[in-house]
Amino acid sequence: MNKEAKIFVAGHRGMVGSAIYRKLQREGFNNIVIRTSVELDLRNQEAVADFFAEEKPDYVFLAAAKVGGIVANNTYRADFIYENLCIQNNVIHQSYVNGVKKLMFLGSSCIYPKLAPQPLKEEYLLTGLLEPTNEPYAIAKIAGIKMCEAYRAQYGCDFISVMPTNLYGPNDNYDLEKSHVLPALIRKFHEAKKNSLPQVEIWGTGSPKREFLYADDLAEACFYLMQNYSAPEFINVGTGVDLSIKELALLVKEIVGYEGELIFNTSKPDGTPRKLMDVSKLHGLGWMHKIELPQGIKLAYQDFLSKQQVGA
Repeated sequence: MNKEAKIFVAGHRGMVGSAIYRKLQREGFNNIVIRTSVELDLRNQEAVADFFAEEKPDYVFLAAAKVGGIVANNTYRADFIYENLCIQNNVIHQSYVNGVKKLMFLGSSCIYPKLAPQPLKEEYLLTGLLEPTNEPYAIAKIAGIKMCEAYRAQYGCDFISVMPTNLYGPNDNYDLEKSHVLPALIRKFHEAKKNSLPQVEIWGTGSPKREFLYADDLAEACFYLMQNYSAPEFINVGTGVDLSIKELALLVKEIVGYEGELIFNTSKPDGTPRKLMDVSKLHGLGWMHKIELPQGIKLAYQDFLSKQQVGA
């Protein structure tokens, strides 16, 4: 990508898209096309077709998606599969129609079978049943991967797919009903500390293990891969290190400075037992993460506090 290339970052206000947008700006790219969801509804086929015909971007980062935690995924099952399929279908197809040089599709680690061997290698895709709570979202993301592969095979499009592990960082969603585990813990411990509550409830048993990648590290990886990777196979992006939800809770508790007790509500779902990414392929290309979890959580907590101060 040269500095004058026109780059469309779809989903620039989300955690992933905003991190990619910041990275591009830091690298001196100034011809970046962005649209809010009000300005351009990516679910609307005609609107997306008009946008691509008018703007003709050279490169596309497809980071727009309907996302949420375990409750949102399980509650809004139809919304998650319908809206994500619409977004992907429209952006990927119009990228082909309008001659986009390269597109990157952002997926999710939930594409892997619930009981796949650990760590998760790219070739484990479609080798078993998905985690039921987020199956509609996962199926949409798998469709996106296969769509990029198909457009490459039939039309020669340079469309690549990357599968990030669990993400956190600036512009995360801290809504307790709709957020992922790490931002939810930050908010829970902060409010418990502020209100001097004696205990904080953690969903599930605390035993599932999860891997976490700071959003700006993902953006670094995306920028690197956009310029150094063009294979048909998708590629995992993560740290290759995980910890239990209980260990995560204790780490967040310490960083926030909460001194009460943890109570595990075992009536709540645990989700997949473990989701550790095999990142040997990514490491083999020469990229590794830089921000370790304790540092990243401190940065995320600062972001959360800044949102509180402005009433976000």
